[in-house]
Amino acid sequence: MDFKFKDLPYERPDIDAFEKTIAELIERQQAAKSGEEQFEIHKDFYKLSKDFETAYNIAYIRHDADNTDEFYEKENDYFDEVIPRLSNATIKYNNVLAKSQYKDYLETKLGPVFFKNAELDAKSVNDEVIPLMQEENALASRYDKLIATAKIEYEGETYNLSLMAPFTTNQDREVRKKAQKAVSDWFMSVTPEIDEIYDKMVKNRTEQAKLLGFNSYTELAYCRMHRNSYGPQDVENFRKQIKEYFVPFVGKLAEKRAKRLGLDKLQATELGVYFNEGNPKPTGTPEEILKSGQDMYSELSPETKEFMNFMMEHELFDVFGRKNKAAGGYQTYLPNYKAPFIYANFNGTSGDVDVITHECGHAFQAYVVRNDEVTEHNELGMETAEIHSMSMEYFTYGWMKNFFGDRYEDYFEMHIEDASTFLPYGTMVDEFQHIVYDNPEMTPAQRKETWKKLEQQYRPYIDFSENEFWNLGGFWQKQLHIFDVPFYYIDYVLASIVAMQFKVWMDEDYKEAWEHYLALCKLSASDYYTNMLKEVGLKTPFENGVVKEIVDKFSAKIFK
Repeated sequence: MDFKFKDLPYERPDIDAFEKTIAELIERQQAAKSGEEQFEIHKDFYKLSKDFETAYNIAYIRHDADNTDEFYEKENDYFDEVIPRLSNATIKYNNVLAKSQYKDYLETKLGPVFFKNAELDAKSVNDEVIPLMQEENALASRYDKLIATAKIEYEGETYNLSLMAPFTTNQDREVRKKAQKAVSDWFMSVTPEIDEIYDKMVKNRTEQAKLLGFNSYTELAYCRMHRNSYGPQDVENFRKQIKEYFVPFVGKLAEKRAKRLGLDKLQATELGVYFNEGNPKPTGTPEEILKSGQDMYSELSPETKEFMNFMMEHELFDVFGRKNKAAGGYQTYLPNYKAPFIYANFNGTSGDVDVITHECGHAFQAYVVRNDEVTEHNELGMETAEIHSMSMEYFTYGWMKNFFGDRYEDYFEMHIEDASTFLPYGTMVDEFQHIVYDNPEMTPAQRKETWKKLEQQYRPYIDFSENEFWNLGGFWQKQLHIFDVPFYYIDYVLASIVAMQFKVWMDEDYKEAWEHYLALCKLSASDYYTNMLKEVGLKTPFENGVVKEIVDKFSAKIFK
């Protein structure tokens, strides 16, 4: 199929027609006389949902590419309204399959995970909560637009948050302090609005949970996240292990970094800074970074070569930073074109290379399984999806000289420190959300106070006194996952522990580790998360001793 993303046609999908067709498919499924007939009917559902998903993702990408584009802003508003209706209709359809008398046959085609997820979905939505879900989407879009269109005055110019990164991580400490003050001042100016948005979100989500018969939104979120092989107690036990083993380990890394920077203790000003001469930066232009990425994947494996050539040929990247472009980065998928798409904001930092490793890890996995007609096999839980991306960051270490020149070893040191430092932070985000949704009547001030207390448990090695807004306990307000995809963030931490197992493995036998990584990519979501890890020779993060083992292995290399 010959196409370029920029030329893809877009037509708004009709939600009324979608719901009507779903109702017809349900009738056909209920009248079917065999599992084979049901699966043939199910192929019509694939066509319907793929058409809708493709249109939605094209609109989503183009809206993010320019938040001032009035046409796609209206399309975004439309999808905020109709996605809950789509979810509800899809769940009703899936319930028919889940209750089928031919379930045994369908399970051989769709896999067991589909049926467990259908059971979770059935608890997660009904007609009554649709208006609340629509309101929730509108609140998320309001937050996203506020962040994306931030106008931060700095040195006579106006920047958004993403384009401030080169200044907030500048090698000159005074430049960093001034730039971070500008960011802090902007957040101080909008925190009343962010507080209002989040307060409404918490109350909205709690009301949804109550209407659906849950005690708290936490329980509902676990269902919606398809946590089908572990629960809050497993995550709580995991958080305890992070506190016990990773927090002290990261404290030692922070001492090492502070010493390198000539400080007694890390300040908030140094959050993203690792070297006095500045963090290692990619040596090429954005175009050259992409070209180096293509060269790297050409050498890594035949599969990655084919993947990257496909991405470049069809122009499936939008990674250059621009004003009015939404913050963040992600990989999404266009099913009708069997095409992953990568969105990011290059800003001249090492994060640009992380896009070529992390987001390409997601996209590579989607590409590897693109020809599987059973889409249920690829409905990944986020704790699985993030393994593909985070592990790719380690598998590509051997090519970092191409991006960072003579500072590639500095990049390794920074990457390991950054990946390790993230784990306590990501776990803290998760505990914060558990507390917030267990206590939905908390005031905005109490939420900030809760965050400050958690900072003392998870990041005691950082002094926030130089940044007014962070010091007030407002750091979480820049974490879009808390607003847009609640309870997602711990998935990064779980996946990071698995990726670190791959790192230990590849240090011992790179070829064997890569073969098992590729096997995991191909398994996709065909089995339960915990089962798939065991199948490819990995341990689940919930097992006692796994976190300690990684800390011991990393410590032996770093503090030798």
